[in-house]
This record gives sequence, C-alpha cells and structure tokens, in this order.
Amino acid sequence: MMAEHQRIHPVHDVEAPHRPLVPGNSTKSDRVFPKRTFPVMHSKPPKRRRSCCCRFLCWTLSILLILIIAIGITVGIMYLVFRPKLPKYSVDELRITQFDVSDNNTLSATFNVAITATNPNKKIGIYYEGGSHIRALYMGTQLCEGSLPKFYQGHRNTTVLDLSLSGEAQDASSLTSKIQEQLQQTNNIPLDLKVNQPVRVKLGKLKLFKVKFRVSCKLVVDNLGASNDVRISSSSCKFRLRL
Repeated sequence: MMAEHQRIHPVHDVEAPHRPLVPGNSTKSDRVFPKRTFPVMHSKPPKRRRSCCCRFLCWTLSILLILIIAIGITVGIMYLVFRPKLPKYSVDELRITQFDVSDNNTLSATFNVAITATNPNKKIGIYYEGGSHIRALYMGTQLCEGSLPKFYQGHRNTTVLDLSLSGEAQDASSLTSKIQEQLQQTNNIPLDLKVNQPVRVKLGKLKLFKVKFRVSCKLVVDNLGASNDVRISSSSCKFRLRL
C-alpha cells in the first residue's frame, strides 16, 4: 500500500544551463515569427533588337502618315484649282458597208462609227496617244475592230471621230441565225462598243503621266446588214479611268 501511494516527480537539474529557443540578439518579432530567407528573382533585361524593330516601325508609320496627308492636301488643292470633270462620249451614227458570209463560213464585217468625244473642262486638256483599240461585239462575239487617231483635245472642246472598223468572225452561219432570231423576237439587235485609249492629261502647262480611258457603249440598232440604213434606237456610254 505504501508503494502505491508513492508518486514520482521530475527532477530538475539546477546546475544545467538554460538555453533559450532563439538567440539573445534577436528582436521580439523574430522570437515570435522567425525570419525566412527567399531567393532573389532577377528579371531579364529587354532585348535591344525588339526595341529597335518597334522604333523602326513607328518611324515608318509616321512617314507614311505624313506622305498620305501631303498627297491628300495636294489632291485637294488641285481639285479646287482645276475642278476636273469626266469626259463624255456618245455614239451618234453607225453605217454598215460590209456584212457578208464567205464560202468558208466566215463573216466579214465593216462598220463606220461616228463617236462624239466631249471635254467639259476649262483648265484641262487631253492628249489621245497611239495604241488605242476599239471593238464592236454582238453577244460577246467580236465582229470588227479598229483604233482612234492621235490628237489633242483642248479645253471645253467637242470632237466628232469618224472611225472605220473591220474584221472577221468564225462560225458565221450560227452567228447570223442568232441575229435573225433576235431580230424576229425583239425587232432590234444589241451591240457593244468597247474602247481602250491611252491618254495624257494636261493640267495647265503640266503634262502628266500616261493613263488609260476605258469607254463601254451599249447600242440597240434596228438591223445589221450591208447597204442598209441602221437606226440607233438607244445608246449609253460609261467611262472608267485606269492608272
């Protein structure tokens, strides 16, 4: 019974030195939350090549913007000074001197066309250069072709051009049958005249670089045949400029 009542108590070594958990020279916050060391991350320096490319791109865009603004201002000033207007064209007369089918099934055609060209500008002249081409077509098939003469058209000038077109078309029997069928159904025949004309525009005393006029005329005539008076029932021309 005496052994059961005995208790064991821990023995403290008085002579053992007391060692603190944190160093003595640490601050209060360090004792509560010990310091931790983190690795230092060094960012990479920007590449010099990328900055050079960005600088070059900015300079290029700035120069382009300045050029566009300068061209716009120049065009605006020229428009205000010269007041350009598009030339006008009309087909006034068509005469057919040949429209024959040969033994080898070839259609020979010769047209005389009167075209009126009008320059409505009072400060702009037009030089009609060589290398022009005019074609007469029926439903996409070329019947004859020719060219315009070289000449200068002055300010507010109207010039009548009497042009001769000649040529041949294959498969004449099929072509003439289509024309006769068209004539029986509608009492008229559609024709197309297409003109490609190189010109130089003169602004005051300045002669500009060569450009191309493209004129497309749609005609409706009452018949196609040699030694017949051809009446033009309708005519309309569209003009386009190509640099």
